[in-house]
Amino acid sequence: MRLTLIAACLTLLLIAPARSQTARLPIDVVAAENFYGDVAGQIGGVDVHVTSVLSNPDQDPHLFEVSPSIARALSAARIVVYSGIDYDPWMAKLLGATRSGATRSGERQVIVVADLVGRKSGDNPHIWYDPATMLACARALAAALDADDPAHTGGYDQRLAGFAASIAPIQARIAALRQRLAGTPVTATEPVFGYMFEALGLQVRNLPFQIAVMNGTEPSASDVATFETDLRTHAVQLLVYNAQASDPIAQRMELLAKASHVPVIGAAETEPPGKTYQAWMMAELDAVANALPPRR
Repeated sequence: MRLTLIAACLTLLLIAPARSQTARLPIDVVAAENFYGDVAGQIGGVDVHVTSVLSNPDQDPHLFEVSPSIARALSAARIVVYSGIDYDPWMAKLLGATRSGATRSGERQVIVVADLVGRKSGDNPHIWYDPATMLACARALAAALDADDPAHTGGYDQRLAGFAASIAPIQARIAALRQRLAGTPVTATEPVFGYMFEALGLQVRNLPFQIAVMNGTEPSASDVATFETDLRTHAVQLLVYNAQASDPIAQRMELLAKASHVPVIGAAETEPPGKTYQAWMMAELDAVANALPPRR
């Protein structure tokens, strides 16, 4: 009887590792920016392992340097998502230099978000400030996960539906704010918030200044003078600054806006720690609403 029991235990020990080896491991997803990583996590749930490259709120995305650990993560990734249109050109270079992670089709799946929404080089690269962009990204991620892991299609599709439902309140908030704020003159130190400005129907001034700062070049003297005049004379009613990356001329405009009692709010280039994309966008919209109260 003892021999029979020992034999049974040995059999179980031999079988257990074999079964664990056949268990499905989470799908490795690498996102260039943490807001895409957040969406991947929301769609994939426990069936994905997400690595977000740009996630530090104190890091200037324009000064980002690639590390060997990122290259290793990419080599294991079965799904990769990044912005495109020159916002994260290092990702395309890395993809060309790293071997592809194994998928059911044998090739890594790459999602370039700008391509999903028809944005091209030269367009404002801060496309995540348009909720429709993130919904397109979520749909592409769900399709990629369905293709790689058809056994869990139901879960991916259900979470996609939940994500779409969670974007609806943001779109409703935008529509309500647009109704009362459309045409309000505003400005910014960089075009980070540009797509949200557009969605809200706000009249954006000083765009040449913004583009120069974004591209790391010096704004012209006339553009600087126009910006200063807009702030001093209250020709604009709101200034949005890049909360994550700045330079002396942009900081000067921020200080002038505060001295001139023009409301100032920040817009970051990565998702704040501890927030979902949805909570982040609602917080930004709340900041706009508080800065631009109803007209009397």
